[in-house]
Amino acid sequence: MTTPGSDQRILASSAVMAAGTVVSRASGFVRSALLVLALGAVLRADLFSIANTIPNMVYILVAGGVFNAVLVPQLVRRIKDDPDGGDAYASRIITLSALFLAAVTVVLMVLAPVLLRLYLDDDFLEPALAPHLESIVDLTRWCLPQVFFYGMYVLVGQVLNARGRFGPMMWAPIANNVISVAMLVAYLLAFGAATVAQTGEALSSSQEALLGLGSTLGIAAQLVVLVPYLRASGFTYRPRFDFRDPELKKTLSLGVWTVLFVVATQLAYMYVVKLASGGSAAGGTGYTIYSTGLLLMMVPHSVVTVSLATAILPRISSLAHDGDLRGVGRTVGSTLGTALALVLPFAVLLPVVADDVANGLFGWGATDPEQLAPTIALFGPALVPFTVHYLMQRGFYSLEATRRVFYIQCAVALTNVVAAHLLVASRPPVDTAPMLVVANLLSYLVGSIISFTVLRRTLGELQGAQLMRFAVRMSLVLAAAAAAAWGVEWVLSGLGDEPHPLVALGRGGAAGALGLLVVLGGAKVLRIREVTSMVDTVAARLRRG
Repeated sequence: MTTPGSDQRILASSAVMAAGTVVSRASGFVRSALLVLALGAVLRADLFSIANTIPNMVYILVAGGVFNAVLVPQLVRRIKDDPDGGDAYASRIITLSALFLAAVTVVLMVLAPVLLRLYLDDDFLEPALAPHLESIVDLTRWCLPQVFFYGMYVLVGQVLNARGRFGPMMWAPIANNVISVAMLVAYLLAFGAATVAQTGEALSSSQEALLGLGSTLGIAAQLVVLVPYLRASGFTYRPRFDFRDPELKKTLSLGVWTVLFVVATQLAYMYVVKLASGGSAAGGTGYTIYSTGLLLMMVPHSVVTVSLATAILPRISSLAHDGDLRGVGRTVGSTLGTALALVLPFAVLLPVVADDVANGLFGWGATDPEQLAPTIALFGPALVPFTVHYLMQRGFYSLEATRRVFYIQCAVALTNVVAAHLLVASRPPVDTAPMLVVANLLSYLVGSIISFTVLRRTLGELQGAQLMRFAVRMSLVLAAAAAAAWGVEWVLSGLGDEPHPLVALGRGGAAGALGLLVVLGGAKVLRIREVTSMVDTVAARLRRG
């Protein structure tokens, strides 16, 4: 068993990161709402969203690869073992990464038209969509410098995390969102909100420049704000080109399997984007609607799961380094229970209030909220297997078992591609985005089952009995919470299917709030420690002011 004190320390470390993430995601919602108002949620919006996906996917290649998962355990070891606290090692990594990212950025900008062929449905080659194809190529070139800034932001942030400075990396994206919001406000002032007809049109060159440049400046800003914190941590960067360090070679060799893992993931995601672009090109739902729903799912994931995983990774890496595999298992199992205690209410309540969420956040312009509601609803339950799979991966990374992670991810990617292809082909274009969510859910269900089973066998301990007791009691509480939230929606149904967005937010907020109160009350009655510990931590912080 993990001790209550150790659980509290993990929760306390996570709370610092979670606070920054909450503010960041809140400002991100403002950005998303303005984007839908400015461009709509169909074809025109997809031009920008897909163009912005190219640097994001390269960022994931870096963040989900060597920098994010392999580098932290290596930095922890070098901080503990090296006389200089790992400074020389970190400087080599930063120098090598900056050179690599700059080269990748230049190559991608040259190859932008070729690269986009991988992401776009063949419908974009039709003469009727020629202006749209030209527009998305130009937008992509404006966005591609983000690759460098994304990668360096992740790298600097992970150096800070390895030194115990968890907060800055989670707060930095707020700078990005502030600039993005300012850019979209400027766009609305200059060009106005999109009409129904304009949501299917291409963008002008001035619109492309404003959107692309504003997005890239935002990513650059979130890197710049980390630099003072890096200096304050005691680390002084000095360019180093002596890349023959054996430990650096070890990091890169470990990263081979992690890069292969990310390649498998991104090939599957590339196909998802391609299918989504076909949906919007055919007049149905597409990538913007899918990514908007994904943004909602990523709020609890980023606030809860990523914060917890980031906080425990140095700890479980240290336990693994000392050979305490059961300690790794107890920590991962306990953290999984805490994460599920926080994400399960979201997973159950989001489908109940999905119509109101879609209307309240995105019902201000020419977009029909009914286009978004099914996708939003399905991303609720999709969060659960995604959370389990994500935390199991952290356990494997602490053991440096990157090869196993790759093989498991191949199963996830294959399931996603096959399910997405079959589901999208069987439904009309209006259902493209929801079907892609179902495929996502199925793929991570497969991944979570495999990863949990393999990690439990490897560690010999994942607190399975405790997790089972938690699941049974939590199911009872969640059933009552869903019924309470649905009751509020039913009582207030007289307000209409699509009331004013503010009214929809009020109704959905009331339903969600009552559901959460039922969860908290039920957890106290049934003594669900995973929930009550979190409440105690928050209450203690509030009392301290």
